[in-house]
Amino acid sequence: WDKGKGCDTFGPIGPWLVTTDEITNPQVLDVWLDVNGERRQSSNTKNMIFPCAKLVSYVSNYMTLLAGDIITTGTPAGVALGMKPTQAWLKPGDVVTLGIKGLGEQRQKVIPYTGK
Repeated sequence: WDKGKGCDTFGPIGPWLVTTDEITNPQVLDVWLDVNGERRQSSNTKNMIFPCAKLVSYVSNYMTLLAGDIITTGTPAGVALGMKPTQAWLKPGDVVTLGIKGLGEQRQKVIPYTGK
């Protein structure tokens, strides 16, 4: 699945990052994603298949983790591929807003692909 998530310009992060001392428990955070104002995803980090601490432990067995490294964790239910009966893919002009309660939100506008 990494090919669909790791392309150039994919994976926006920010507009700011928080450090572990600013979050007492990363497993109790409400997360959401809207497309054009319509809620598509809503969950809580307590619903993650693997808790953050387990992910850090596992990944650190295979690579050196340094301060500032980011481990992506996947997404809650609600992605277009899983929608039934009709998949609602993003298209140019769509506005995607996502956030984590207490941390903030970010917004991106989908633009047409113009090639390299």
